[in-house]
Amino acid sequence: MTLHPQVEQARLLYEMSRPREGHELIGRRLAEDPDDHQAWAVLGQCLMSLGRPSEALAAVMESLRLEPGYVDAHFVRGWILRRMDRLPEADAAQREAIRIDPHAWGPRRQRAEMLLQLAPDRPEESLREAREAVRIGPEEAQPWETMYKVASFHGRTDLAEEAVRQLLRIDPAHSLAVTVSAEREAARPGTSAARAADVYAGGLAAAPDSEALRKELDKAVYRMLRGTRWLALLCLVMAGVTVDIFPTDGEEPKELPIHLGTRLWALALMAAVWGFGAWRRYRRMRTGARLTVRALVRREFWARVVLGQATLATLCALLIVTAPWTDRLVPQILFWLGLVPNLLSITHDRDKI
Repeated sequence: MTLHPQVEQARLLYEMSRPREGHELIGRRLAEDPDDHQAWAVLGQCLMSLGRPSEALAAVMESLRLEPGYVDAHFVRGWILRRMDRLPEADAAQREAIRIDPHAWGPRRQRAEMLLQLAPDRPEESLREAREAVRIGPEEAQPWETMYKVASFHGRTDLAEEAVRQLLRIDPAHSLAVTVSAEREAARPGTSAARAADVYAGGLAAAPDSEALRKELDKAVYRMLRGTRWLALLCLVMAGVTVDIFPTDGEEPKELPIHLGTRLWALALMAAVWGFGAWRRYRRMRTGARLTVRALVRREFWARVVLGQATLATLCALLIVTAPWTDRLVPQILFWLGLVPNLLSITHDRDKI
């Protein structure tokens, strides 16, 4: 059935997430022809997206009054009722849409998802509807999205993985598929925080609107920043051992000041720790991950805290090693100054971001 050009344009505006413009356009169409049942159905979609469910339901009911067999109106009615948590009525509406047009995949995917709430202990029916939806629309992304949700809910990892593969085939930048793929790769055993950050940054490059990937990237970068404290503490211990700030009982303490060559060697080792443990990894990361490091430090308090603690411990280590101390009291104070702030928070700031 051919849509009026204004109705077609309004539907396109709705699908482009511009429901307000679509609502204005469809209003002009209905002012010209209030008996256009297709326009009333599109009006229902726009009103629902604008957060006006009662008016949306009234609009789609007007469409059904004008044309009781209009399948799109039954589908939209079921979608609106589902959003209103009136699931049994929504299910009945989608079943009616399927009865009118058994070859429409939209009502089947809606019903498959609703059955996860209506009949969570009966996977056969929801899986059957999801399979039928992808059979009818194998080149459409939405049926495969539903297959992924239903299969994941019922623990069918084989079907969920197939759904992700198909989504990436249809749309390599599909937000759900890219997010799932990135999360799986980052969750592999032995994946470092830097590697996870690279994976999530790559996913965001393909699906920049994925909020889930953005959050996971922030978490991976925060893990990296927390890891720098261990590098700083290693440098602090190396400095303490070099200067022998806590002599062992029964052993002759090193003579102060420590020889310049020994202190320079300790500085070289600390530079290697930071160069290979932090700077080299940072430079090899994706640009998106590097930019996230800077952005996270600017906007998140705990990111600044852990970076500040690592900086403090490293500065204390440098002061311990570089100065030709003739007494151990000041190096001991510097050692505890660098160590204690890190120990106070290192056990409970894991999930602050």
